[in-house]
Amino acid sequence: MNTTTTKERWYSGITYYQWLVLGIALVGWMFDIFEGQIFVASMNEAIPSFLTEFSATERAAKATFYNNVALISFLLGGTLGGVVFGMLSDRVGRKKTMAYSILFYSFFTWITAFSQEWWHLALLRFFVAIGVGGQWAVASAFIAEVFPSKARAHAASIFHAFGSLGTFLAAGVGAFVLGSAAVETWCRTSSLLTWTHSLFEPVTLPWRLCFTIGLLPSILVFFILFLLKEPESWTVAKKRATQNLQQQTGVIIDLFKGTNFRSTLVGVSLAGIGMATFWGVHVNGKNTLRLAAERQTISTISIVDTEPQFSNSQTGLLKRWEMFGMILVTIGLLFGQLYFGPLSQKIGRKNTFVFFHLGAFMISMIVLQISWEITVLCFLLPVFGFFTAGMHAGYAVYFPELYPTRLRGTGTGFCFNMGRFMASPFLLITGWMVSYGGFTFLGATTILSFLYLLGPVAVLFGKETRGTELTE
Repeated sequence: MNTTTTKERWYSGITYYQWLVLGIALVGWMFDIFEGQIFVASMNEAIPSFLTEFSATERAAKATFYNNVALISFLLGGTLGGVVFGMLSDRVGRKKTMAYSILFYSFFTWITAFSQEWWHLALLRFFVAIGVGGQWAVASAFIAEVFPSKARAHAASIFHAFGSLGTFLAAGVGAFVLGSAAVETWCRTSSLLTWTHSLFEPVTLPWRLCFTIGLLPSILVFFILFLLKEPESWTVAKKRATQNLQQQTGVIIDLFKGTNFRSTLVGVSLAGIGMATFWGVHVNGKNTLRLAAERQTISTISIVDTEPQFSNSQTGLLKRWEMFGMILVTIGLLFGQLYFGPLSQKIGRKNTFVFFHLGAFMISMIVLQISWEITVLCFLLPVFGFFTAGMHAGYAVYFPELYPTRLRGTGTGFCFNMGRFMASPFLLITGWMVSYGGFTFLGATTILSFLYLLGPVAVLFGKETRGTELTE
């Protein structure tokens, strides 16, 4: 019997409905990631478009700082959204809460297209993130409760990894909208868009178009409401809560009682390290390819007041190199997150976290501290993405296993999104270092990558959950 169990495939016996839950959850998560990454893809165009009164040097410095402010706003919004929607999912159900969170982030991403000042955009990132933070927490708990223990790690890894499709989508939009001279010309000359010229500068329309696409995920809500049902374990927990006041669902203070307290500390620490390094290190990997392309191009252009003067076609080409770098890093992320689940089934959740954190530190040193040529970076960036974000799938695998059903959405959302809150000061400091502290972009990013070394320390205090059933 043991031999049969060992050889049994993780996906054997998985029902159509379980696949449906996974499919809908990962599509929602894909658009969730798109809503976050569309700003990353467009921030080098969006924020500077509000700073035209400054010189190129001043504009670049201020844009770096304001971009980090917008990222911090996103992290803080995600913190609030993850906690609120996580608690809501434990109280009113996974299905309804998932639908609410998608509607929330879709609407505010669309509204972002109408920003009139840089701080409008930064503030709206806060509201987008409220929905984004809630979506992940609810979907993670949903998948954990629907899939059996033998398939839980694999399903959670697939769910989290395929969010990278949202990054591919954002990179594609960035390359073919922001990096296209034809789109730029169309935005200036099309009769369909002349009504917008009284509201916006025509040169800003390409990045605004990117955000209008964010309304599309709202269509998914109909599938969630009509095809999904609440997990049986949640239904039982909800019934139990009506009979026993000590078993109430979604009570956040219970995360700090008994054995839950240690789990919460470990979860928040891992997520804090992961979020700070994701937004401060991982997303900047794409810029190393752009810098390499700039070095290659700069010898062929004129220099005015010590600043390179790129033509429109060269600027578009550099943007495409940047987006290609984003794609390469995301390819690595996809394989890293897909690998987390199977590896954690073999060597345990804790050992897998250690493997990814140490690997992330080493590859960050290699990529960020050496001025590689384009060809070499094309090989290094997928490895960079594999390690620097591979551990994020572990949050979807590990966090739902740390809590009982009545607190699963609350605990998962709290850990993941309090990590966003903890990451905010690091991004603020990094932005200050580049804009006002005299550090180079790569130098500040390298310093932040030392946070990866704290991951193995945090996970030492966690419990191993491989092979265990979910706590009811």
